[in-house]
Amino acid sequence: MTAIIASEPMRRLLAMAERVARSNTTVLVTGESGSGKELIARAVHHFSQRAHKPWVDLSCAALPELLLESELFGYDKGAFSGADVAKPGLFELAHQGTIFLDEIGELDPKMQVKLLRVLDGVPYYRLGAVKKVTTDVRVVAATNRDLEHAVSEGRFRGDLFHRLSQFVLRVPPLRERVEDIAPLARHILEQHDRSLRFTARAINALESHTWPGNIRELRNAVIKAAVMAPRAEIDAIDLVLTRPKPAAAPAPAMVVPESPEPQHGDDFASLDGMERKMILEALAATGGHQQNAAARLGISRRTLSRKLRSYAAERVSAAS
Repeated sequence: MTAIIASEPMRRLLAMAERVARSNTTVLVTGESGSGKELIARAVHHFSQRAHKPWVDLSCAALPELLLESELFGYDKGAFSGADVAKPGLFELAHQGTIFLDEIGELDPKMQVKLLRVLDGVPYYRLGAVKKVTTDVRVVAATNRDLEHAVSEGRFRGDLFHRLSQFVLRVPPLRERVEDIAPLARHILEQHDRSLRFTARAINALESHTWPGNIRELRNAVIKAAVMAPRAEIDAIDLVLTRPKPAAAPAPAMVVPESPEPQHGDDFASLDGMERKMILEALAATGGHQQNAAARLGISRRTLSRKLRSYAAERVSAAS
């Protein structure tokens, strides 16, 4: 794959991918949809000692459970209706190389168990087979989901998450690496029509956009402008950029519970007292807006709500 990288965050990420590639550790690549996770996964393979061995990739969201199992682990002749010949799975095809499992957060729970056993080096059966298969494969997975949150909700196995995330590489969204926007846009435009070019105003408009769809959105915008451009230069007016959705109305301010009067020897010296003080100060600074206060504190809104309920319960108990 062609890598167009100009920003410092992406240069650091690529350098980290090169360092991680020297080991055989499993890598989890995270980031928003369209941010370039596959590029980083391929970089891990490219810089590894397996670079001249197979690269195999699969989207875990593209196939239902039964088909996904047969794709990953293969099947023997007669394993099911239509299985006229044996077929090796992707793990066998990737032997001594790298397998890239995109959208790993979409895996069915049963497949999570089977994948975990393979990652632990346990030999497995093809569907309908009686002989086990052993492979030597480096696994790189990617997701745009918060897998830790999925683990806490029971939608993703914690042991599989820890096995996959031996090393995590986070791909920053396009809005956090503005220096990449112009080179990427010019590269996409050159691929489509080398006779076209951007004006300075067009580049400024591209760099000012937030790109919620990341590189996919950028590609669509550039190609659309190239097709519709009335002249050799694409100006800002020729760009059709998705306008950000209007911000949702702020949640009604909540009543911030007053902190109980400190007792002798308990003037926020305890850990719980210090925590309460920080939470109340964050709520005061955000006008009682729980979501903003939680972001300010670096905790989830659910955790903040639970803390506030416990404080309210303490006040009721103290009053009674």
